[in-house]
Amino acid sequence: MIVNIWGTSVDEYVEVAKRLDGVKGVSGLELNVSCPNVKRGGHTFGQNPRTLARLVAAVRAATRAPILPKLAPNVPDIKVFVRAAQEAGADAISLINTIPAMAIDIERRRPVLANKSGGLSGLGIHPVAVKLVWDAAEAATVPLLAMGGVFGPEQAVELLAAGATAVAVGTANFIDPSTAPRVIDGIAAYMERHGMKRVRDIPLAR
Repeated sequence: MIVNIWGTSVDEYVEVAKRLDGVKGVSGLELNVSCPNVKRGGHTFGQNPRTLARLVAAVRAATRAPILPKLAPNVPDIKVFVRAAQEAGADAISLINTIPAMAIDIERRRPVLANKSGGLSGLGIHPVAVKLVWDAAEAATVPLLAMGGVFGPEQAVELLAAGATAVAVGTANFIDPSTAPRVIDGIAAYMERHGMKRVRDIPLAR
């Protein structure tokens, strides 16, 4: 189980990491440094590579568990953040997080969400995820865990082709809990159809 953690300060991230260190069943910590669903804290750590590096280094010193910073999609150059995270001690990179978005109820004339804005997920962000994974793979020396609009094997294979090491299913689970096994079976069928023996054969040549 990879546990997603978040804090409003470096000390809070470190405290949570320490409490989870050595806990049975916890095989990694995903550092949510880019969540647009909060008013302060996590999202600010994903907007500055120096701040991100400082946070990753602090958590790295606090736990033996593998750590995976979950990077923000709304940055000028994702490669800068990938390098900052891995040089600070990240064992892998998780991307992408949701995209800041907003909806307005025009009849009530007020934002739909209590926080006014929030994170957009689902199929709509998939092409953005593919592009950012493609860019991140150019700089990554650690594994990439990709997510964003995976509702079937086609989207998963596309992220793997862009350079992902592994793929996660998020929003689709709320709609169809059988999505993950369908994706796994679909990847296997794709590989058989194309004569591939390993998932690492899927990424495109650059």
